[in-house]
Amino acid sequence: MSQGKLIIFSAPSGSGKSTIVNYLIKQGVPVEFSISACSRAPRGEEKHGEHYYFLSPEEFKAKVDADEFLEWEEVYEGSYYGTLRSEVNRIWANGKHVIFDIDVVGGINLKKKFPNKALSVFIKAPSVDALKERLITRNTESEANLNMRLDKAEKEMTYAKDFDLVIINDDLKMAQKEAYQKVTDFING
Repeated sequence: MSQGKLIIFSAPSGSGKSTIVNYLIKQGVPVEFSISACSRAPRGEEKHGEHYYFLSPEEFKAKVDADEFLEWEEVYEGSYYGTLRSEVNRIWANGKHVIFDIDVVGGINLKKKFPNKALSVFIKAPSVDALKERLITRNTESEANLNMRLDKAEKEMTYAKDFDLVIINDDLKMAQKEAYQKVTDFING
């Protein structure tokens, strides 16, 4: 497969997109996870080349200038995230389709670059209150970061209409089942 398909999962933090993406991978869907690049430091157990490609802001900007990204953005002030062209090519060379767990704007930008080769899926929490509860339960955010993520989530939810598919994650098992069906249909279609 010289070029496979792209399956793009986007959502506000806490909506369950990572859980659904990991479920699809564990179910044996012929996809490989696209590791994003970012300019922040690793958190907790995160490892370079496994969870993210951790770059300094200078390294990140140099790759932007060299046109090495399919998409990138400044997600939070001074904090850059993006998809390296080499990462997608690596996965396609392995004969797999690429699956993304990506920021909403990044997801929209990838879909624009690959309109016929990409399925864009927006995972939506049942409400902002449910999202807040999930983020609090994670216990990984300071109060300031929590409020910043919730403000961003409200804006991101307005983009749901720009995706091929919206899955409301109010029942994780049902959301996983729907995602599995839609993604396998897309890959086989």
